[in-house]
Amino acid sequence: MPRSFAFPLSACHPGELLTYAALGIVGGYFSVFFLKLVLTLRPWSKSLPRWTQYLQPAAAGLLVGLVGLGFPQVMGAGYTYMDQAMHDQFTWRLLLLLALLKLVATSLCFCGGTPGGLFAPTLFMGAMLGGAIGSLGHRLLPFLAGSMGSYALVGMGTLFAGIIRAPMTSIFMVVEVTGDYSVILPVMISNAIAYLISRQHQRSALFDELARQDGMTLPSMEERREEKPLRIEDAMRPYRAPGLAANLTVRAARERAQGNGEPYLLVRGAFGWGGFPAAALDSPAAKSAEDAPIESFCTQRGLPTLHPDEPLETALSLLEDRPLLPVVRRTDHGILQGVVGLQEVLQAYRRVEESAHE
Repeated sequence: MPRSFAFPLSACHPGELLTYAALGIVGGYFSVFFLKLVLTLRPWSKSLPRWTQYLQPAAAGLLVGLVGLGFPQVMGAGYTYMDQAMHDQFTWRLLLLLALLKLVATSLCFCGGTPGGLFAPTLFMGAMLGGAIGSLGHRLLPFLAGSMGSYALVGMGTLFAGIIRAPMTSIFMVVEVTGDYSVILPVMISNAIAYLISRQHQRSALFDELARQDGMTLPSMEERREEKPLRIEDAMRPYRAPGLAANLTVRAARERAQGNGEPYLLVRGAFGWGGFPAAALDSPAAKSAEDAPIESFCTQRGLPTLHPDEPLETALSLLEDRPLLPVVRRTDHGILQGVVGLQEVLQAYRRVEESAHE
C-alpha cells in the first residue's frame, strides 16, 4: 500500500466532519453485525454432529470460492483493491457490496474452522465501507472536499476500532500510513463513535468471547483497562452494634449489645480495636463474672484497621481468620465508620462481575 496520500482535510467544510461521524455510526453497527454473526454461527456450527466437523472447512471454502468467482476482489488480503478504492476506482454500490461480501466470507471462514486472520479482512471491509460512505457523501453533498483516500483510510481505522476494539492503535495506524496529521480529527471522531456503539451492543471483545466458547477464560485487557478499582468503601457495611469500651462491665455490655444481631462485637481500648463472639456474653463464664471488664473476654486484640479509600485488596490480605475488620476515620481511629468481612468483599466483587455482563 502507498505510504502517503494527499488529504485536503485542514480547510474542509465543517460538514465534512458530519460525514465522518456518519461513517462512525455505520461502521459501528457494521462491526456489531459482524461480531454477532460470528459469535452466533460459530457455536451453532460446533453443535452439529461431530462428523460434520471434517466437512465444514471444505463447505466454507466452497462458498467463499463461489463468491470469489463473481467478485475476485474478496479473495485474499485484498491490498491491491484497497489501493484502488482509495483512488476512487469503484462505484459506491460496488464498494458497499464488496464490504458485505467480505463480511460473509470472513464469517464463513471463522465458523467453518478455517480462520485466515482478522487484520487484513478488517482493513478491507473498512476501506470499502469508508469509500462507499465518502463516494455517496460527495454525490449528496457536492461541497465536501475530502478525498476518497481519506474516507477509505478512516474507514479502516473505524472498523479496526469497532471489531478489534483498539481505537488508539487504529488512530496511530492511519496517521502512520498517511503521514498527515490533519487526518487525526476525522479518524478520532469516527473511531470513537464506532467503538462506543460496538461496546454498547457487544460488551465482550471478539477474541475474549471466542476463548469463552472454547472453554477458556483469558484475562481481558479491555475489561481490566476500563474497570473501576474497588475500594473499602465499596464493600463496607454499617456496624449495627455499638463499639464497646474496654472497661465496660459484662453486664453493661450485654445490655448495650442486646438485640442488634451482630455475631461479633468490637471493643475499643488501649490495645486499639479488639473483638469477641457475641455469644460469649451468654456463656457461663460471663454470667459468673457480671462485673468483670469486657476487655478480659476479647479473643482478638490489636485488630488491623482499614480506611474507606484503601484498595479492597488490602482487606483480603488482612482478614485472614478474622470474621471482620473495623473501618475507621483516618484522622481519628476511635471513630468507627463501618466494618468489612469476607462476605462483604465477595459481594462487592460479585456486583462488579454481574454489572460487567449486563
